[in-house]
Amino acid sequence: MNALSAIRAAFPAMSSLPALNTAAAQQIRPAELKELPASVGPMATPVGKPSESSFSSLLGRMVSDVNAKQSAAANSVAGLQSGQPVTLHQTMISMEEASLSFQLMVEVRNKLLESYQELMRMQV
Repeated sequence: MNALSAIRAAFPAMSSLPALNTAAAQQIRPAELKELPASVGPMATPVGKPSESSFSSLLGRMVSDVNAKQSAAANSVAGLQSGQPVTLHQTMISMEEASLSFQLMVEVRNKLLESYQELMRMQV
């Protein structure tokens, strides 16, 4: 699992977006904007009303997904140690997947903290 697929797994609303062209910057045509799902746009969540797609629920879902991957990796290791029919390569893959998802979560947390600190340093 590469970083892009990990991000798409963490944010399923982005999986329906067209692939990005990294060779050159492109402008988004208005017709493409209309094709985006409603949960992606800037006005997706009404102001003042928390919904299922709020930022806090997104972070909560991300943490629970990381926890689920770590639990699956621990179960796979326990199964391998106890002699159950678990393959070594599948155990290693699940351990690396859990490690990468945890590292991604920590980096997202670090960026959020940096952003918050930067906002606090701004003069009004």
